[in-house]
Amino acid sequence: MLFYIFAALAILSGGYMVLTRNLLYAGFSLLVTLLSIAGIYVLLFADFIAVTQLMVYVGGVLVLILFGIMLSSRVHNQSVLSESVNKGWGVLISLLTLCGLGYTILKANFAGLSWLQNADTEILGAQKSTVQSIGIKLMTDFVLPFEIASLLLLIALMGAAYIATDNQKV
Repeated sequence: MLFYIFAALAILSGGYMVLTRNLLYAGFSLLVTLLSIAGIYVLLFADFIAVTQLMVYVGGVLVLILFGIMLSSRVHNQSVLSESVNKGWGVLISLLTLCGLGYTILKANFAGLSWLQNADTEILGAQKSTVQSIGIKLMTDFVLPFEIASLLLLIALMGAAYIATDNQKV
């Protein structure tokens, strides 16, 4: 039941994000969408991915997007509106994508997967956290890609701060 609540919340807020013209409302709708996706990850016992979703996307990327929207507003006392009015194409492409994903899910043979046949509900209830094993792998085998990704995120943060201060001078 909780999965369906999170899924409906993600779909509704994602739809509102696409259809609204107010960029600030779209940013906050993206926040609700990303939090709903993190809730779905928790329900799927993907605790590391749920925490990563919260830390990277909600805590980093979304904050940068919202700061960029709020700091680049040139018209005071008015909300920032998007210029795009091609909602028909967006709805058509999203419906085609939904039909394609639905067809793929219906044609997939989930019953033939051996790991799914061997899974019991007792095992899923007693499943241990994956954070420790993933953390050890990140700090030993994959330390170089981890550091490169952190440097790229730092450069993106510095660039966003520079753009935001540059727009205030204009």
